[in-house]
Amino acid sequence: MTVWYEGPLAAFDTETTGVDPERDRIVSAALVVQDAPGEPVRAVRWLVDPGVPVPERAAAVHGLTGEHLREHGRRPAEALGEIAAALAERAAEGLPLVVMNAPFDLTLLDRELRRHHGASLSDTAGSGPLCVLDPRVLDKHLDRYRKGRRTLAALCGHYGVELAEAHDAAADATAALEVVREVGRRHSRRLSSLSPAELHTLQSVWHAAQARGLQAWFARNGSDEVVDPAWPLRTEVPAAV
Repeated sequence: MTVWYEGPLAAFDTETTGVDPERDRIVSAALVVQDAPGEPVRAVRWLVDPGVPVPERAAAVHGLTGEHLREHGRRPAEALGEIAAALAERAAEGLPLVVMNAPFDLTLLDRELRRHHGASLSDTAGSGPLCVLDPRVLDKHLDRYRKGRRTLAALCGHYGVELAEAHDAAADATAALEVVREVGRRHSRRLSSLSPAELHTLQSVWHAAQARGLQAWFARNGSDEVVDPAWPLRTEVPAAV
């Protein structure tokens, strides 16, 4: 029987106006699907006019200026509806969904859906719940004592995955998918007997433990920063703005 990391996987990524998933907006998104290792990925891309200014700092990262998005981007409500529908379709097919640092991208998507559709991500997920694989959480749990950063670029370097066009949503999603495959192979003795659904549940526990550790580190260093233990998306829902 084919183990999950050698089978079909999907991956999702966004580019945004900033780093606050509660208030920032999606400017581009991509959903990629790969049926098996080494096969070409099928990518669906969305370019979104967020309807708010795009900070120069954000545009410098992903190259999408407000002017470009106003000219070429889709209306948020229309694009977000398509994104939610596409994720629901992949979930209904039983495809695991790779999302690097899921509490950022999925929380952002959830807040955008609430803002423009009055519905949460779970409301739009359809009959098949999302089964998420987060390479950051997996790597940090399985190789917890390794020093260094756990960004997508750092994970690609560690696992020997090419990241040709960083901060392009489709390229980042594809790279995250390949990292998860490599995590599975490298840690096959610990992962091959687990289903993606079982891993989804375990990752919520692992992330919470990781968050508690980081929270304790902040406390020891006199920081008042708060780390949310919820995964794969934050639970607190502020008023959509």
